[in-house]
Amino acid sequence: MNYKRITLLSGHYGSGKTNIAVNMALELKKQYERTAIADLDIVNPYFRTLDSKKELDEAGIELIVSQYANTNLDAPALPQNMYAIVHDKTLKTIVDVGGDDRGALALGRLSPMIWEEKNYDMFLVINYYRPLTRDIASLQEVRAEIEMAGRLPFTGIINNSNLASGTTAETVLASVDYAKEAEEKLGLPLVLTTIEERLYPQLEGKIENMFPMKLQKRPV
Repeated sequence: MNYKRITLLSGHYGSGKTNIAVNMALELKKQYERTAIADLDIVNPYFRTLDSKKELDEAGIELIVSQYANTNLDAPALPQNMYAIVHDKTLKTIVDVGGDDRGALALGRLSPMIWEEKNYDMFLVINYYRPLTRDIASLQEVRAEIEMAGRLPFTGIINNSNLASGTTAETVLASVDYAKEAEEKLGLPLVLTTIEERLYPQLEGKIENMFPMKLQKRPV
């Protein structure tokens, strides 16, 4: 994949943005020395990106999160370290924006600078198996909410349809028509279909632009 300087991932809660962000950061690090992953969801206090801190540290990937990460403190102000995303032009960054319009509020504070630089992609992460986004009308509503709050337009779609550890090759194949309809109705290109790496041999040649991933491990 040809990464822009800033790659933003957003979508409905539970669509799997954080797992994609971690895998993208690990892939990007193979191409660029200064790679970072940022968690912009300053409303949700749990910051799942931190679950992969050990792996990210070992890979030499910079982790940009709020000082309130993994606490239950309400910290709506944008932490100062988040501005490295837009100010440090030597940094290639994968950004986990967060879910829905509330999670995109922090993005709205950075969006004028991101827009001015014109070196970003923002991907709408979709999951056919999430009950609140199983139809295109719901996806259109989520898209509008995020674009309004974040003040940046989406540039593409990532199909991350899965059933967690219960995902099979058939699970992914059954989401293809849904993803293609989303591409047509939303007027956004379908740039990737994510799959767990164990499923790649079964799906090779059946789906275009597959992105094999390792599932994020949660600390015990």
